[in-house]
Amino acid sequence: MTVRVGIIGVGVMGADHALSLDRRVSGAAVTAVADFDAARASAVASTLRGATVAADGPALIERDDVDAVVIASHDSTHAELVHLALAAGKPVLCEKPLAPTAAECREIIAAQGERTLITVGFMRRFDPAYVDLKRVVSSGELGEPLVAHCVSRTVEAYPGGTSASTITNSAIHELDIVPWLLSSPITEVSWHAGRTSAHSGTRQDPQIMLLRTESDVLVTVEIFLNARYGYDTRCEVVGDIGASALVLPTHVVTDRDRRRSVAYPADWVPRYADAYRLQLQEWVDSLEAGRVSELADADAGLRAGLVADALVASMNEGGRTVVVE
Repeated sequence: MTVRVGIIGVGVMGADHALSLDRRVSGAAVTAVADFDAARASAVASTLRGATVAADGPALIERDDVDAVVIASHDSTHAELVHLALAAGKPVLCEKPLAPTAAECREIIAAQGERTLITVGFMRRFDPAYVDLKRVVSSGELGEPLVAHCVSRTVEAYPGGTSASTITNSAIHELDIVPWLLSSPITEVSWHAGRTSAHSGTRQDPQIMLLRTESDVLVTVEIFLNARYGYDTRCEVVGDIGASALVLPTHVVTDRDRRRSVAYPADWVPRYADAYRLQLQEWVDSLEAGRVSELADADAGLRAGLVADALVASMNEGGRTVVVE
């Protein structure tokens, strides 16, 4: 069986999904793409084997040659498109966030009912480094986890974003991976900021978030979208007898001019290529086998959304500690 996939939104993220499904994932074929930029959709379709361009997202979902849908369009479109996929009875892999607010996530879950059609693109759960870190934490090698530190830095923020969208679009990865890594939900949060970068525009950047889990582990999260120097993701878990952290995402160390250096990637594509490929392969395999996938589900999307809502509330209320609903 070949799973015929349609992709809505073929910017950097969607185009990378299309290429992976076309060339790196077995059992799948990209049959249709759609984007608000028709020229971009045509350009991406021309690089794929047999893909054509749909008029828009709703038209793609209704096509007979589309069995399953990947949603990689703007966050504001996610809820509407997921609802349309549910109405069509088609499995959907929705890029994070499932929806911009927890209320919209709840509406999606209600519409899904007892079906298991929705998965969410929290791909760090498939990243080999995070998987190994979770193995170490779960094994007890560090003793009981006490604190954790997360850092996400990018070269330049995407245009048009706000301080709140830093939380709902970028920090949302940490809001999913932290409870997954520590096997404990986030129960309270607070948002903090100091000086903002000269490159940040109207957005507060960087932002510092404090998370507390049900197991009473305190987690610091730094999100710095205009860090300029490169794409950099870090995570460390400190226990009462040891600590474990992700290594820098590089395979090469260069020695030159009496200096030793490593290179940072310009964006997420090389850092998380394996994670995205493994996630897509598991999704396709689960559809072929008719089983529930190992991807994050709609409930995980809601849980991350609830934490994001609490952080936005903290941001808007002077950084007070907010209990997660």
